[in-house]
Amino acid sequence: MKQGLLDLPFMDKDINASSRKKDHIELAFESKVDKSVIDNRFYYEPICAAHPNQELSPSFSFLGKRFNAPLWVSSMTGGTALAKTINHNLARVANSFGFGMGLGSCRGLLQSDEYLADFDVRHLLGEDLPLYANLGIAQIEQLIETKELHLVSDLIQRLKADGLIIHVNPLQEWLQPEGDRFIHAPIDTIKRVIDAFPSLSIIVKEVGQGMGYESLRALFQLPLAAIDFAANGGTNFAKLELLRSNPVKQAIYSKLANVGHSAEEMVSIANHIINDLGEACLCKEVIVSGGISDFLDGYYLINKLSSSAIYGQASAFLKYARGDYSVLHDYVEAQVEGLRLAQNFLKVK
Repeated sequence: MKQGLLDLPFMDKDINASSRKKDHIELAFESKVDKSVIDNRFYYEPICAAHPNQELSPSFSFLGKRFNAPLWVSSMTGGTALAKTINHNLARVANSFGFGMGLGSCRGLLQSDEYLADFDVRHLLGEDLPLYANLGIAQIEQLIETKELHLVSDLIQRLKADGLIIHVNPLQEWLQPEGDRFIHAPIDTIKRVIDAFPSLSIIVKEVGQGMGYESLRALFQLPLAAIDFAANGGTNFAKLELLRSNPVKQAIYSKLANVGHSAEEMVSIANHIINDLGEACLCKEVIVSGGISDFLDGYYLINKLSSSAIYGQASAFLKYARGDYSVLHDYVEAQVEGLRLAQNFLKVK
């Protein structure tokens, strides 16, 4: 009589089952999670989806190009010994996983190609992903005053960039020993750049303090490509410059670095502004950055926003981008896999 499938003994393919069960017993007490640390930002839904596969996530449009992951390399550095390694590693990993990149301050490239190799990453990033040059509002203001604003378009052409990030940093400049002073309100300078280059794709960002209601409202009414929050909670350049300053200045201004807005608060403010402005809201995309320590933070915040959004990281990328590329690749791969897992099993409350 032919033996049926139901008559065959069950064969467990897991050859590590015994050792794994032993681990479970030994680690059970160490694996308890205190209810006080449960992440209450999500509904965990284990029933309604399978595990994500290894294929690329569906692409989506942001900054006029296609992304495979909702990530952004927030502006880093240039003109230092490690800058070339950092920027080139970041461009490679962005290309591998399909997301965009903002360069660090390109001030040193305005009149010289000495550091061009540090920033020359288009060939590594590829043509299909966004690359943005970066200048401070103080440099823009100076170029307007000296009638040299054409250097902005020259810079973008040399870098083969898709547009320009303008970083607004009054506290950093004030505390920096070599800092500049603004003559005009940054919003007026930004408007002059828009008037001078109506087709230029522009992102405006802070540098680690974030922005309040009035600043965000003013920016959302401009035809910007995106607003980058650069909220307080991550790398804070006011604090960084204070650490470079003298002890007297540190004592006087130490609490100033704590002023600002978290990414969570800025999401709430932005949603209110977007709803209130309606059709008068001309900026349609946001980069949530500042204190985004992991994929759960990013996933939560971009899904809380009522506009199209991705999340940016600076110090988290920088930590892994200074040496062997494989270390950075593994870090980003784990983050992208985490995002896929979150998309399948976590619903934002």
